Amino acid sequence: MKIAVVGIGMHRFGRTPGVSGRAQGAHAAREALHDAGIDWSDVQFAAGGSHSAGDADSLVSELGLTGVPFVNVSNGCATGGSALLVASAAIRSGSCDVAMAIGFDKHPRGAFNTDPASLGIGDWYGETGMMLTTQFFAMKIQRYRELHGISTETLAAVAEKAFRNGAANPNAWRRDPHGRQAILDSAMINYPLTQYMYCSPGEGAVALVLTRADHASKYPHPPVYLEAAELRSRRFGSFEVFSPWLSPEAAPGPSVEAARATFEAAGIGPEDVDVAQLQDTESGAEVMHMAETGFCKDGEQEQLILSGATAIGGRLPVNTDGGCLANGEPIGASGLRQVHENVLQLRGDAGPRQVTGQPKVGFTHVYGSPGVSACTIVSR
Repeated sequence: MKIAVVGIGMHRFGRTPGVSGRAQGAHAAREALHDAGIDWSDVQFAAGGSHSAGDADSLVSELGLTGVPFVNVSNGCATGGSALLVASAAIRSGSCDVAMAIGFDKHPRGAFNTDPASLGIGDWYGETGMMLTTQFFAMKIQRYRELHGISTETLAAVAEKAFRNGAANPNAWRRDPHGRQAILDSAMINYPLTQYMYCSPGEGAVALVLTRADHASKYPHPPVYLEAAELRSRRFGSFEVFSPWLSPEAAPGPSVEAARATFEAAGIGPEDVDVAQLQDTESGAEVMHMAETGFCKDGEQEQLILSGATAIGGRLPVNTDGGCLANGEPIGASGLRQVHENVLQLRGDAGPRQVTGQPKVGFTHVYGSPGVSACTIVSR
């Protein structure tokens, strides 16, 4: 059964003092309902998640006690993508006609506060500083760029593009563009990644209303169809941030299989995509994920990025809303933010960051520890 996205809503990302993560989630839900022209009582199933701001199903106390089945989802940075997968599966199963996927978060300042015990690791792993993701992300791109010839300038160019796109996005956190040299000159956090090459934990919320495609004409906006949504976990030998050991064998990460399965389910290839939103927890992640998701071969990113091919006016615009670098990352909302952006792009409603040429196909990819990747394809 085909699915349509008929409503989208967002609470702006960044820092919102005095507003709880749950209140931001309720705001996004109401925006999505308004966009779809329906009431909360019309929603027959919901799935959502949050890492640091409470259980998503508690939103019913603000939205309405209708008895709706509501599933809590937790999958690291892939939480939002996983909620979308669950909500769409409920429609495809025939158990409901209208569903909502929602994600929200409100992280404290500083590094992510993941508990080692929740990942099956002893407290010593955190006490010795090994839970800091910055160093693992840096080691991963350090190895990758040595293998495939990725320059530090390319990493800075990724961040420069993100802040430029974020400046055109009223819902982004960081809306000040930074030049390439300023990014290179910012404080070194973990070599080769500087301060402006990393995203930050933040706040925000996104909600999507889904329905059966054959019902989509009843809603105010032209439908954007969810062609495929796939999720994969890692195999032995793939890199994992939160792990006290590494395998002597090397295997592709789950992003490779998730992307491949998504393209197969949609019946198209990477060459058919007009706009892509890729996980960019830091600059190196966007570079690596371009190859992992099939948009280029390893090492080709340098030429594509520096030539402007991934800019809004380029051949394959990537992270048109500024990605995690400009928006920050509220874990529960991040994957749904990507879909929200692609829906805007396909509707032609993205304003000054609108991709030219009437995009028809959008792709999203999000990677969440401990080693789960979610991908989607939407079309109009």
